[in-house]
Amino acid sequence: AKCGACGPGYATPLDAMKGPREKIVYVPCIYRNTGTEKPDYLATVDVDPKSPHYCQVIHRLPMPNLKDELHHSGWNACSSCFGDATKKRNRLILPSLISSRVYVVDVGTDPRAPKIHKIVEPVELFWKGNVANPHTSHCLGSGEILISCLGDPSGNGKGGFILLDGETFEVKGNWENGEKVPTLGYDFWYQPRHNVLMSTEWGTPKALANGFNPADVEKGHYGRRINVWDWSTHTYVQSIDLGKGSIPLEIRFLHNPEAAEGFVGCALDSAVHRFYKTEKGDWAAEKVIEVPSKKVQGWLLPDMPGLITDILISLDDRFLYFSNWLHGDIRQYDISNTRQPKLVGQVFLGGSVTKGGPVTVVEDKELQCQPEPFVIKGKKVPGGPQMIQLSLDGKRLYVTSSLYSGWDKQFYPDLVKEGSVMLQIDVDTERGGLKVNTNFLVDFGKEPDGPVLAHEIRYPGGDCTSDIWI
Repeated sequence: AKCGACGPGYATPLDAMKGPREKIVYVPCIYRNTGTEKPDYLATVDVDPKSPHYCQVIHRLPMPNLKDELHHSGWNACSSCFGDATKKRNRLILPSLISSRVYVVDVGTDPRAPKIHKIVEPVELFWKGNVANPHTSHCLGSGEILISCLGDPSGNGKGGFILLDGETFEVKGNWENGEKVPTLGYDFWYQPRHNVLMSTEWGTPKALANGFNPADVEKGHYGRRINVWDWSTHTYVQSIDLGKGSIPLEIRFLHNPEAAEGFVGCALDSAVHRFYKTEKGDWAAEKVIEVPSKKVQGWLLPDMPGLITDILISLDDRFLYFSNWLHGDIRQYDISNTRQPKLVGQVFLGGSVTKGGPVTVVEDKELQCQPEPFVIKGKKVPGGPQMIQLSLDGKRLYVTSSLYSGWDKQFYPDLVKEGSVMLQIDVDTERGGLKVNTNFLVDFGKEPDGPVLAHEIRYPGGDCTSDIWI
């Protein structure tokens, strides 16, 4: 990745795999819905095994407001700006899912001790874009920042986008053009070589704000489509229906910018669909992985889905990973043949069906018996695996256990009482295989102001879920 005048990131995904080992990571920590009246904060966690502070939170940057619900984060610049030496990856973009604020955090001056650089107030999103509930942030090759939103300022669903200036972080307005906008929004990924942006759908903000009601699926408050946008004209051109109640969440193109395919994880029907460009030039999807529901007693419904909440693809496009937040496992698939993913690794890290809990499994198409509770360093871990992040070389998978405070409180009340954890899994990148690193535990139940919910994981130099190559 040597060049005369490089910008941030790496020239190619394979160059990124040769990047340095992660030493610190940034993790948003959430107090909303925990009963602790403190602001959310951005934690800097030491993940360097040679450090005396290994597995410790070494810095906390509290936000100035309560109940923001920090969630996902992105960068002011990434590998999409690689050729531009005027750009630096020195600001972390931190949208708040519930308050609709966007925090711009300075991680360049002192990466180990970030500080707030600018706050974009909710009213800016409301007035200039008629959008709210910002979710995914990606930087563009133009230097601008694009953020997808879940709704409008009244809490109704609306799959729009907001554009920020990459230098001043002023709200420039909507990215999308034309009258047509999807009724719901969530995550997105773009690929200029195929003139496309793909977005997904979670749910109506006012329906999901305080918990999950299965009746809301019937009422159409939850998503079922991949939405296809024309990259150059910013217009909504196609929707791919994945079925009622599918709830497609995280969407990932293959990292190779030439590739015209990728995967999306569907939460409620616990399926992974491969999306691809057809010979006609439009887009289609096919189901390539399905996690069977378990028949249970002592739970919200008689059938418990795996609830696929996060997926990612290794930088060499060889492995796909996803978490089943309810069943409690993380899976690794070999995707050398993208149409026929092959399960090569699996590890259980808690979940709702562990032995000795309130749920009894009466029929299971996959397991012979209910898994044992997950214990590490003497701690029985509450909740299930949720957000995942892979090291650049693909050998370490980091995991946190909080999904979203309103749903954590409903599905895993012990998680809210005890706080979430961050774990690390060693990955066999030759044959496939996952193994928990028993020396690694970050226990967010022991934070100074009380147990907290830790969510998405970011490395200062970029990672396989935030960097896009164009």
